[in-house]
Formats: sequence, structure tokens, C-alpha cells
Amino acid sequence: MTGTTRTARDIDTLPKAHLHLHFTGSMAFDTLLDLSVAHRVRLPESLTAHWPPTLASAMDERGWFRFQRLYDAARACVRSEDDMRRIVDEAAATDAAEGSRWLEIQVDPTSYAPFVGGITPALEIVLDEAHKASERHDIGVGVVVAASRLKHPFDARTLARLAARNAGPVVGFGLSNDERRGDTESFAPAFRIARDAGLASLPHGGELLGPDAVTETLDALRPDRLGHGVRSADSDDVLRRVVDDGVGLEVCPGSNVALGVYEEARDVPLRRLFDAGAKMALGADDPLLFGSRLSDQYRTARDVHGLSDAELAQLARDSFAISRAPQDVVQRANADIDAWLLAQPTGSTQTNEA
Repeated sequence: MTGTTRTARDIDTLPKAHLHLHFTGSMAFDTLLDLSVAHRVRLPESLTAHWPPTLASAMDERGWFRFQRLYDAARACVRSEDDMRRIVDEAAATDAAEGSRWLEIQVDPTSYAPFVGGITPALEIVLDEAHKASERHDIGVGVVVAASRLKHPFDARTLARLAARNAGPVVGFGLSNDERRGDTESFAPAFRIARDAGLASLPHGGELLGPDAVTETLDALRPDRLGHGVRSADSDDVLRRVVDDGVGLEVCPGSNVALGVYEEARDVPLRRLFDAGAKMALGADDPLLFGSRLSDQYRTARDVHGLSDAELAQLARDSFAISRAPQDVVQRANADIDAWLLAQPTGSTQTNEA
């Protein structure tokens, strides 16, 4: 391993689109502690004693199950309309401070429905606060409604219809949770409902399972983007199909390492995907549990994978290209990305190269 020092521009001032952020997982740790006290919810010691929590290691394949347990504990602290509004507002504010111009936040309203009168009011709260936070923090916020692989496909159809009725502020329909569970093809009717309403098809895939799962998701759900999709790099043929079909990838290096998908940050195939021509948007996934936010993913791309400022600018452009941001937002962002690249570097960075 050798290191190279080079001049570098400020990552936080690079305009970006953030396309992979989960609602509960977007919370700041202090916000979680506040909500746990307010609602008298006892959090697991594995979360409170050390943050971010240790989820997986090279010798341990149970990272996902630890993650899900802690995520469920955090979700149990969200019990009111005010809680939900706080989460949306803080997510928008944090992203805006990191240079994000467009955020797509993903939510399953069934998780919060019992506290606010049903799935429709739950989604309406998120949509209303997304609109207000957009104006308050000068960042566009779109909402992705996500079904869970752990629930029946009929539940996914119900959510798809709800998403379709709110198309516009709802920009896409997703499928999250452990991709080793459930039958991908059984969710195809839900995605047809969403596509017919003009929503983007945004399922998770190609994270915990390999390229065969990517192919299955491409065939069954016709995604516009794949949540993660990094395992497409395991197959030349699958990666070529992803690129040729113009399927965007939401790549989250921090969560990949935290969950043990890859042992170290340098093992994430970011460079391979980039050089193959894949359109990517870096994402933080669940900062509450992984301990890294959007700008951290760009720093990893620079410091670990050796991407130049010009290549980081291309990543940022691609993040807008595969987003559902309005065209005027994209145009302004691209102009400001060009300006960022033309500006003189203001600092230096140590890049590790294998």
C-alpha cells in the first residue's frame, strides 16, 4: 500500500443528489436518545454503549440480523407526528449542509401508521414535512414509498396503490429489507402498479446476494435503479447488462463494510463499477447505525478508491441524472458542479493506493 498526497476541493461544497436514505435510519444519534427518553423506550446496550455499533466482522456473517434488531429498536422510538416531522426536517437540514441539492428519502408508512391513524395519514405527514423542509433548507425532497420483503406481496400492492395516488411528491416505489427473504417475482404486480403511475422502480438488490439476484431483480421488477447493486460487479455479463440497460446503482460503501458485505472499504468495487460506465449515486443508507453520512461516502471514493475531483464531479452529475429531481434542479446543480471543478483546490488529501 502506498500513499499519495494531492490537492483537493471541499467535498461538502460539491452539489450532490442523495438517493439512498431510509427514514428511521436517517436519524441523528442524539435524536434517537431524545425520542427514547420521551417515549420511555429502553434501547439495547449494544447501541447506547458504543456508537456506531459493531454489526459484523470478517469472521461473522450475522451483521444483518444485528442491524435489523437495532433498526427495529430505533423505529420503536418513533411514535408521533412530531417525531416523524422532526426526522424529515433534520434529514433535509443535514443533507443540505453537506451540499446535497436533492434528497429522496425512503419510508414504509406501515411502521408508523398505528401512532397517527393509518398508512395514509402517515404518508401525508411525511409528504407535508418534506415539502416544508424543502423550502426551509433550500433542498428538494422527494419521497420513496417502500414495501418490505418480510411482508406479504399483497401488502406491497396496497402500498403501491397509496404511492400511485400520491405520485408527484412520491417519486418512486421501493422494496427493502433482507433480500434473502421473500420471492422477488411475487412483488412484480406491485411494481407494475407503481410504474403505471409514472413512479420510478427502486428495489434493493445485489447486496447480500450475488449477481444471480441482480438478474432476477432486473427481470422481475424492471428497476430504474437498484438499491446497492454492488454485487453486479461479480459478473462481467451482469455488470454489462446493468450498464447497457441504463440501470442506476445506489452504492453505499459505509453500510457495505458495516454489514460485512465487504471486509474493508477498499474491497467495495466502486472503481470497477465506475470504470465499467455504471451510473451511480453514493448513499449513506442508515447513518444512525453505520455512523457515516453522504459526504463521508465521497471521501471514501476519493481517499480509498483514488477517484480524482473530476471523477467525483462525474459521480455527482450521475447522481442527478438517475434521480427524479426536477429538470431545473438538475440544470442548476450541473452548472454548480462545473463551477466546483473549475475552482482552485483549497486543501490536500492522502490517497491510499494498492
